[in-house]
Amino acid sequence: MNPLLTRLQPYPFERLRALTKDVRPNPDLAPISLGIGEPKHPTPEFLKLALTSSLDGLAAYPATAGLPAMRRACAGWIERRYGVTLDADTEILPVNGSREALFSLAQTVIDPSRDLERGGPVVVCPNPFYQIYEGAAYLSGATPVFANSDPVRNFAADWSQIDDETWSRTQLLYVCSPGNPTGAVVPMEEWEQLFALSDRHGFVIASDECYSEIYFRDEPPLGALQAARRLGRGLERLVVLTSLSKRSNVPGLRSGFVAGDPALLKAFLLYRTYHGSAMSTTVQQASITAWDDEAHVVENREMYRRKFAQVTPVLAEVMDVALPDASFYLWAKVPEAVCGGSDTAFTRELLAQYNVAVLPGSYLAREAHGINPGAGRVRMALVAGVDECLEAAHRIAAFIRANTAA
Repeated sequence: MNPLLTRLQPYPFERLRALTKDVRPNPDLAPISLGIGEPKHPTPEFLKLALTSSLDGLAAYPATAGLPAMRRACAGWIERRYGVTLDADTEILPVNGSREALFSLAQTVIDPSRDLERGGPVVVCPNPFYQIYEGAAYLSGATPVFANSDPVRNFAADWSQIDDETWSRTQLLYVCSPGNPTGAVVPMEEWEQLFALSDRHGFVIASDECYSEIYFRDEPPLGALQAARRLGRGLERLVVLTSLSKRSNVPGLRSGFVAGDPALLKAFLLYRTYHGSAMSTTVQQASITAWDDEAHVVENREMYRRKFAQVTPVLAEVMDVALPDASFYLWAKVPEAVCGGSDTAFTRELLAQYNVAVLPGSYLAREAHGINPGAGRVRMALVAGVDECLEAAHRIAAFIRANTAA
């Protein structure tokens, strides 16, 4: 067995199950889960129809590179959304959701034989982070190194925590914008800094942008491709990953794409050909329909905006929490007067007393630079309907007030 598998840590939801396995939730209240970031808004009917009307595609093996029409649809969306023109033949590659591509990209990019005398290759990640980044680093033969988020700077990652020696061994940098779990968007000046570091040290930047279409301000979040073009850069050493899961409420479709440096995508295509990662033609046909339509995305975004506008003020009365830049999470600080400020104790007691599930922030981060930047916070995924999320917010507020008074 691959010995690198022993480096993998339990997934946050495995840890959550272990944390709450002996908790008996309040039976007088219906369960509400804010724990898992799985979209619960209805899948648009026209996408269901597009899927079922393309079943003839099941009779053929799909090409790993995808249908030309699929790549053109993805490139068309990039141009409309970001004003960036890409070559659909060489700079776009369909993938089975961003998760598997985030993982497998590291297997393509990392050379584990380099820098062994200095400790081996490094993958830099934000902290807190999506745990796939860490697993991808370990199984590619690299070591993950973390840059903690800074609450004073709207939870932006503090890349200055990474020293020059570490950057010199870095082969891959994961960026998540909008971020999971903080919702922070990387601004232009930070992209300029990261591109300069990439130029100096030669590492690849993988920008995870799967939450890009759920935002609360008038201006949509800046994307990495957009930032590169505005800075007059090419696409060298840059790959962007996105998917339909959150944008179109189809997490079960497992459909996304990567875009960027054609040399990297050529190598990634070769890897994926052997890995067996071709997307079903049926899924591609439905995906084309999704990428070509923006009306359902606007409607979906408005549902989130209404939800956050109602839920956030209720929680802000009792917690340190604010509307994020984007994404569908609230990143809330546990009051010190409740459960001693412990995110794990808060999670257990909230479930026991009010039957609401949240995710401890410490499970989404690692101790780095002397702290776990997720400790004392909880992530709330506002993925259910407005009424259910608002009910959860009122229960959380009641829980905090009751336990503060005690």
